[in-house]
Amino acid sequence: MNSKVSKADADLRKILAEKRIKGIEDKRVGSEVFDKQTLETLYKLAKMGYIKQLYGVISTGKEANVFRGLDDHGNFVAVKIYRITTSDFKKMKNYIHGDPRFRVRTSNKRQLVTAWVSKEYRNLKRAHDVGIKVPKPLIAKNNVLIMEFIGDDQGNPALPMQESVLSEPQKVLNKVIEYMKKLYKDAKLVHGDLSGFNILINQGEPIIIDISQGMVLDHPLAMELLNRDIDNIVRDFNKIGIKITKDQIKAKIMD
Repeated sequence: MNSKVSKADADLRKILAEKRIKGIEDKRVGSEVFDKQTLETLYKLAKMGYIKQLYGVISTGKEANVFRGLDDHGNFVAVKIYRITTSDFKKMKNYIHGDPRFRVRTSNKRQLVTAWVSKEYRNLKRAHDVGIKVPKPLIAKNNVLIMEFIGDDQGNPALPMQESVLSEPQKVLNKVIEYMKKLYKDAKLVHGDLSGFNILINQGEPIIIDISQGMVLDHPLAMELLNRDIDNIVRDFNKIGIKITKDQIKAKIMD
């Protein structure tokens, strides 16, 4: 192990010991996810009461890991930490620069990730405020987003639709289309990456997640992204025997 990794692991152990963030199960992610500034951000969030303990990974993606945590009141929270070293900066730059809510004109990777996290927070809030079931966003700071935990009272996370057996798939599809319509009509957004991988099933109900690249309707890519979302939903529900066409879904959204 090189000295750089050793120092990162030492920093992680120190902050876990001194700053009330403890219990991470997979230490292998430490040097990749928990750089010095991320640890400092987690410390600040801990002091604010958003994190008391941080446990194992719920999900791992190319750009971010989501951890299960506890806040000062003993409530489970989801802690999404974007990795500065492995994020797709070209994609982030394209989606942020075309969004009129942001004026990021920088090639600084950390600043770009911070803007991306803020974008996800704001998209979640807009969706939540119009009644779409998404994880309620709690706070965004630097490369860390803390939001409502979706799962049971024991801390077991809800599974993605792609890994779930749906007892009422038609009901789930109807609700997903309703949320797509609310997102478009009321929140003035399109998801941009909607599929069975980004829909959690919690007690039979769909929950929309991973809305970081969601776009406002006046973005030049908005309709392209909406059509892609519709194609994905048609494909995923056709696979489980629910027949619906792209035109049918689009008509419901635009109605």
